[in-house]
Amino acid sequence: MKHSFLFLFLFAFLFVNAYSKTDTVQIASSKTNIVYQAVVVTPASYEQGNELFPTVYLLHGGYGKFSDWTKQISDKSLIQRMSDQYGFIIVMPEGKEFSYYLDSPVDSTSQFESYISKDVIGYIDSNFRTIPKKEGRAITGLSMGGFGSLYISASHPELFIAAGSMSGAVNPDMKEWKLPQEVAKNIEDAFAGILGSKEEFPKRYQEVSIIHKIREYQKHHIRLMIECGVDDFLIEANRELHRRLDFEGISHDYSERDGGHSWKYWENALPYHMLFFANILQK
Repeated sequence: MKHSFLFLFLFAFLFVNAYSKTDTVQIASSKTNIVYQAVVVTPASYEQGNELFPTVYLLHGGYGKFSDWTKQISDKSLIQRMSDQYGFIIVMPEGKEFSYYLDSPVDSTSQFESYISKDVIGYIDSNFRTIPKKEGRAITGLSMGGFGSLYISASHPELFIAAGSMSGAVNPDMKEWKLPQEVAKNIEDAFAGILGSKEEFPKRYQEVSIIHKIREYQKHHIRLMIECGVDDFLIEANRELHRRLDFEGISHDYSERDGGHSWKYWENALPYHMLFFANILQK
């Protein structure tokens, strides 16, 4: 009897998980000809018919890489569970250590706005059964990736119906960032490597700031979810973005929770973003 029960349990486990799939794919940049990797997670129901699925793009943070969302969180099954629960294809593309998901006017090899908005989305829509239109896509991310998701969705409003940010580094001018002087100087130098110095090119910093983009969300009906931990060094920058959105009358979901700039916080935050998107994305 014990052996029969064990067999049935293993059979059920294998059957349920047989169609849950995580792939690592190679996607080339059309602007630089550099090939980067991305993790793609498809839900358990993906292989059971010809259904089309909504896609959520999940961006990593600064000094990170495409695999962070699968390796840095403590619950290694979280991404797959979110994919299965909501029927999402979840895509985690490369953004390099400090691209800020921008097309850099300084570094010709760092062209990640174009890479995500054109090459990654084009590849995913061509090779997976996605809903290949705005109503079938959402994007979110942490820190640099939070900035990236808000920036790319505002710059390419035809692509996403919703965007989120977890602990987003929403203002590259670094005003109100609460960091030790040496750390702040290193990050400022990294920004200069993709945008030029703030002193020489202040307009560039202003133009890429999320506050500069906020009317695009209202104009193009992009739903927003923005959050930050109360102990995060970016909390004041996020509060200022929230105030500006409120002042402009732009609808958005904003929250603050206990925690700092950490994987513990982002792992806890991700299910809230997936639930938010589940209520918006076209099935």
